[in-house]
Amino acid sequence: MAHSDVVSRLTDVSIPLASDRAAGPSLVMAPSSALSRICDDAAASSRRDYFIVRDGIEYAGTNLIVDLIGASGIEDRDLIDATLRQCAAAAGAALLHLHLHRFTPNGGVSGVAVLAESHISFHSWPERGYAALDIFMCGGADPHRAIPVLELAFQPHRVEIVEHLRGRGV
Repeated sequence: MAHSDVVSRLTDVSIPLASDRAAGPSLVMAPSSALSRICDDAAASSRRDYFIVRDGIEYAGTNLIVDLIGASGIEDRDLIDATLRQCAAAAGAALLHLHLHRFTPNGGVSGVAVLAESHISFHSWPERGYAALDIFMCGGADPHRAIPVLELAFQPHRVEIVEHLRGRGV
C-alpha cells in the first residue's frame, strides 16, 4: 500500500480500547473490573491534578516506550505528521503543537507532538527500518489506543512495548 493511501486511511481506523486487547509479553497491564473503574474514575474526577487511579494504584500517567521494527514509511514527513495527529486523536488527547525535523543523508525524522496531556516523541532510522516512540499521557487519555494507528501507518514486522506508570507514590 502506498504511503499516501495510508495517510488517507488513518481517519477510518477503528481503535480498540486498551481493556479490549490481550496483554502481550512486553506489555504490563493490570486487569481491572468494571466496578473498580467506575469507583476509580469517580475519585479521579473530584481532583484537579489529572493523576489517575486504577485498581487502587494512583499515578501521574502512562508512559509507553514503543519500538517499531521492520517498519516502512518512517522517512515520510507527511505520513509521520498525519500518524502522530491521529495517534493523539485516537488516544483522546489534545494536540497543542507538532514539530518534525528531517535529517540528511539517511532521511531519518525526529519530532514531538506536544499534548495537553503530555507528549508523543518520534525518532526514525529508515536505513534500519526502525522507529522509536515515547508516548506519555495523563488524565483520561489512553496511549494504548495509539498503537493500532502506528501499526496501520508503518506496517512494522514487530512492535515492542514497555509500559511504565509514572509518578507512583507521589
